[in-house]
Amino acid sequence: MNVKGIEREFKCFGSATVGLKGQVVIPASARKELGINTGNTFLVFKFFRDQGLVLVKADAVEQMLSVMSERLSYIEKLLKDYKVAKSSQEREGG
Repeated sequence: MNVKGIEREFKCFGSATVGLKGQVVIPASARKELGINTGNTFLVFKFFRDQGLVLVKADAVEQMLSVMSERLSYIEKLLKDYKVAKSSQEREGG
């Protein structure tokens, strides 16, 4: 198991408290490391059985969708190859 990979994907920057106006301050270390600047726009997703939020830079969503599409295409190809191999085995009586 690649623990270092997990550490890169799931990092805790600290805590934040919701203020009276519903605002949350993103920790300075997170803003610095992730290149978050004044005026950046985020899409907000619910996560973990309605117990959390995920913020994604709006500019990154297109890139994220492209990566997901590539991975889905790869999985689709694997599935097609599997079906062809299975069909071939069945025709050969194996």
